[in-house]
Amino acid sequence: MILVVALFITTSCATVTATAPPPAPAVVRVSPAFDVKQAPTEKGLLVRARGGTLRKVVAHAGGTPVPGRFDATGTTWRSDWTLKPGTEYTVSVTAAPPSGAPTVTMGRFRTRPAERAFGLASAVPMPGETVGVGMPIILDFDTPVRDKAAVERALQVSTARPVEGAWRWTSDTQTVYRPRAYWAPRQRVTVTAHLAGVRAAPGVHGTADRTFAFTVGREQTSTVDTRTHQMEVRRGGKVVQRMAISAGMATTPEYTTTSGVHLTMDKGNPVRMISPGREEGDPGYYDVLIDHAVRISNSGEYVHAKDNLWAQGRSNVSHGCVNARPDQAAWFYAGSLRGDPVTITGTDRVLAWNNGWGFWQLPWDRWLVGSALADPHEMIAGTTSPLPQR
Repeated sequence: MILVVALFITTSCATVTATAPPPAPAVVRVSPAFDVKQAPTEKGLLVRARGGTLRKVVAHAGGTPVPGRFDATGTTWRSDWTLKPGTEYTVSVTAAPPSGAPTVTMGRFRTRPAERAFGLASAVPMPGETVGVGMPIILDFDTPVRDKAAVERALQVSTARPVEGAWRWTSDTQTVYRPRAYWAPRQRVTVTAHLAGVRAAPGVHGTADRTFAFTVGREQTSTVDTRTHQMEVRRGGKVVQRMAISAGMATTPEYTTTSGVHLTMDKGNPVRMISPGREEGDPGYYDVLIDHAVRISNSGEYVHAKDNLWAQGRSNVSHGCVNARPDQAAWFYAGSLRGDPVTITGTDRVLAWNNGWGFWQLPWDRWLVGSALADPHEMIAGTTSPLPQR
C-alpha cells in the first residue's frame, strides 16, 4: 500500500495600504504684516491665499468693521479704503486648500500716526439741505492737496440709482462734483469722504472720514430771454410762472447780463448792492437795498424785485441783474432752492464756467479733463471706488 501524503504549506501575510499625506493648508499672507507697529496707511489692507482660497476675512479697526471685497478668484481680499492712522487692526482669515479642512489665521498690527493731518474745511450742500436739480457738490480742504488722484478715489457719492458724474479740481484745495445731466428729482444723495489714511501730500494724511447727505427736491428750471424781456419758470416740465423782466443795459461788459446756465446760489431780502470799483460821487455809483434778491453768479448778478414796470417786458436798463415785478420776484424768491438752473440767452457776454456755480457751462468731455483720475468714469454715484491695484 502506497501512502501518498500531500504536504500543504500555509503562509500568512498582511495587506499594506499606503496612507496619503494630508493636503497642505492654504498659505495666508496679510499686508501690512502682523505685529508691525508702524504700518503704512495708503495702500489699505490686503489678504492673499496661496494653495487655496479665502473663505472669510474679518477685520476691525479699533472695534469698527473694515469693509472690503474678494476678487473673482477668491484668492485676494482688499479693504475698500485706506487705513486709519494710529489705529490697532485685528484680522481673522479663514482659508482652505482645494480639498481639506479650512484653517484660521489671526493677528494684529498698528498703523503709524499721521505727521500732519488734513480734512474737509467745508462742504456744499449743507447736511440735510434740499436743493435744486443742478446742484454741485463742492468740497474745500484745509490743506493743499498734491496727490489729487488719491484723494479723489476716496470720495464716494451714493444715490438710489447709479448716476454718471465726476469730480473736477478747481484749485489745490477745492474739488467739485457734477453729474453728467441734472440730478433726478426727489432723491437722497450721500457723500462720504473716506479720508482716514489718505496721503494728500508728503507727510500729510487724513485722520477721519466724513459723511453728509442732502435731498434733491422738485425739478425747477427757469429761462430768461433778454431779447424778448421774458422769464419763464417750469416745475416738472410745466410752466408755472411767466414774468416780464428787464436785464442789463449792456453799455459796458460790466452792465451786460451773462448768457449761459446759471444756478441759484443764495438769496436775501433785502440785499445791499454797491457799484463795484466806484466810490461815492463817481459816475454810475450806487448803494441800494434790493428786495427778494436771488443770486445767480459771483459777478453780482441776481434775479430780484424792482418797481420799474415801465421797462420790464420792454427794455433792458439794469446794471446786469434780472429784475421783475415785486410780487413775481417775491414768488420766485420764496420758491427757489439753491441749485435751481436759470438759463439766460440773448447777450454777447458768456458766463464763465468758474463764475459762481457756472459749472454746467462746460460740456461733459471738458468737465472730465479736470478729474485727477485716469478714468474719470470710476466716480459713478451708487458705487464705491476701491483702492488702486498693487
